[in-house]
Amino acid sequence: MALGLSGCETPPVVEPVAPPPARPVASPEPPKQSNESILVAKHFARVQADLQARGLLRTDGGGPDTPFSKRQLVENFVQIALHDEYVTTTGRLVARPTESPIRRWEKPITLSVIFGDTVPEDQRRKDHQNIKEYASRLSRITGLPITPASPETANFHVLMLNEDERRAFGPRLRELAPGIDATSVRTVTSLPRSTLCIVFAFTRTDDPTYTRAVAVIRAEHPDLLRLSCIHEELAQGLGLANDSPDARPSIFNDDEEFALLTRHDELLLKMLYDPRLKIGIRTMEARPIVREIADELLGGES
Repeated sequence: MALGLSGCETPPVVEPVAPPPARPVASPEPPKQSNESILVAKHFARVQADLQARGLLRTDGGGPDTPFSKRQLVENFVQIALHDEYVTTTGRLVARPTESPIRRWEKPITLSVIFGDTVPEDQRRKDHQNIKEYASRLSRITGLPITPASPETANFHVLMLNEDERRAFGPRLRELAPGIDATSVRTVTSLPRSTLCIVFAFTRTDDPTYTRAVAVIRAEHPDLLRLSCIHEELAQGLGLANDSPDARPSIFNDDEEFALLTRHDELLLKMLYDPRLKIGIRTMEARPIVREIADELLGGES
C-alpha cells in the first residue's frame, strides 16, 4: 500500500531555472601551410612572374601571329591524340612519346573537386567556379556530358593539394582510383617541382575507353598557373594525352606560351570526339579520317 500511495504522490513543483547563456564556440582554424609549402608557393610565384615577363602564359587563345594550316592541325592531332607522353620504366614514369590508339570517354563524366585542408575558402570558391565554367565549355566542344558529383560517385577527380597533403595522399588516392598502380601513386606523392600538374586517365585491360581519371594540381600555384593547370589537365584527361613542340597556338606544348585552351585546341577536341574516329584505331587508319574532319572544320582556310 505504501508503494501504491507513494506512486500516486504529486511531486513538488520545481520552478525552471534559465541556463546560463551559452558561450560562442569558436570555429576551428584551418591548418596552416608548412614552411616547405610556403617556400613552394614562393617558388611558383617566381615561376609565373618569369613566364609572364617573357611574354608567355598568353590568355588570348592565339591570333594573327599564330596561324596554322589544315596539314599542321592533322599532324598536331596525330602527335597529341595518338601518342602517349610517358612510359613506365623500372617503376617510374619517363617522358617518352609513344604511339597509342585513340582513347576517350564514352560515358558521361561526373566531376569532383577535392581540396586539401589548407586551401582557404575564398580560393575554393574561385576554383569551383573556374572548373565549373571550363567543364561546361569542354562539354559543349565534345558533346560529352560533364556534371559535378560527390567524391564518392565521381569518375573524374580534381585534387587541389599542397606539398604535405599531396605527399600523404597515397591511401586516399587508392580509394578514389581502385586498382591504381604503385608507380602512379608514387608519381603523385613525390611530384618534382619541375612538374606543375599532372593527370592520370585509366582504362580497363584491352579496352581503350576511359573509365576514371585523377588530376593533381598544386594548391600553392598562383592564380594564372592554377587556371592553366585546370585547362591543360582536364583537357588531357579527355584523351589528348601528349604534348608536341610543334603545336601552336596550343596548351599541349611544354613551352608554356599559352596558359588557356586555344581555338586550335578546341578543334583537336572536336576531332577526338567525332564519332567517325573509333576508339582503339591507330595512326595509319586514323589519319585519312582526321584529314577529312580537319577539312570540314577549317572549311576554306588553308
